[in-house]
Amino acid sequence: MCHAVNAAIMRVLEAGVVRSTTLMVSCPWALHAMRFLAQHPDIPFGVHLTAICDGADYRWGPVTAREKVPTLIDETGYFYTFDRMSEFFAQVSLDELEIEFRAQIETVLAANLKPTHLDWHSLRIDRKPEVFDVMLRLAREYRLALRVAGRSWIEKVQSQGLPSNDHDFLDSYLLDPRTKPARYAELLRALPAGLSEWAIHPGLDTPELLAIEPGDNRSRQADCDFWTSQQAKDIVAEEGIILLDYRALQPFW
Repeated sequence: MCHAVNAAIMRVLEAGVVRSTTLMVSCPWALHAMRFLAQHPDIPFGVHLTAICDGADYRWGPVTAREKVPTLIDETGYFYTFDRMSEFFAQVSLDELEIEFRAQIETVLAANLKPTHLDWHSLRIDRKPEVFDVMLRLAREYRLALRVAGRSWIEKVQSQGLPSNDHDFLDSYLLDPRTKPARYAELLRALPAGLSEWAIHPGLDTPELLAIEPGDNRSRQADCDFWTSQQAKDIVAEEGIILLDYRALQPFW
C-alpha cells in the first residue's frame, strides 16, 4: 500500500512469528513489495485481490485498461472508496471484476513469483455473495488456496473437500489499539483447537502513514510492535501453537 506498510511487514516477517503476507498488485508501492518477494522466495505470500480504495486522498485503480472494466471505477477513474462500497456493489459487473482479479494474478505470475493463495481487500462480500464465487473459481483454476471468512463459506468450502481455517479469521483492525498487546496475549492463550487465521496490519507510524491513514497509524504501529516482540514468541512457545502458512493447504486446492 505504501512504504511504511511494506517496511513494517518486512520487519515483522523477519521476527518470525508472522508467517506470510499478501500483495496488493494495484497499489503504488507494489513494485517495491514484488522486488522484496523476488529476493526472498522462501516467504509465502498471497494475492490480495483489490477492487476498493480505503480513503479519498490516496487512491489506486485497476491494472486492466479502464475502458475494459468501467463498472470498477468511479467518476475519478479510480476504484470506489470504502464508504461507497454499497454503490459499487449495486452496479459492478462480476465479469469485469473477474477480468481485473485475473489480471492481478497474472501480473504476479508474469513477475515469476509463486503465490500460495488468494484473499481480498476490504470487500464486505456478505453484501454480495456472488463475489466469493468468483474468487473461489479463480482459486481452483490457478490451484491456489483461498481465504475463507464466515461460517457459511467455511462450511461451503470444507463440504467440497477443500481445507480452510476452522474458525472465522481475526481482523486486527477490530481490536482497540490502546489495549492490543494485552488482547493479543489473551487471545493467543485462549486459541481454540483447530486452524485459525489472524489478519494483522503492521505499519510504521511515519509522516507518510499519518497522512494516508490518520486514524489507523497508531493501530498499525501497535501490530508491528507486538508481532516483533519477545512476548509474542514466548506465548506461542508456551502454548504449543503450531505456526503455518498457506503452503500447508495449497496442495489440496
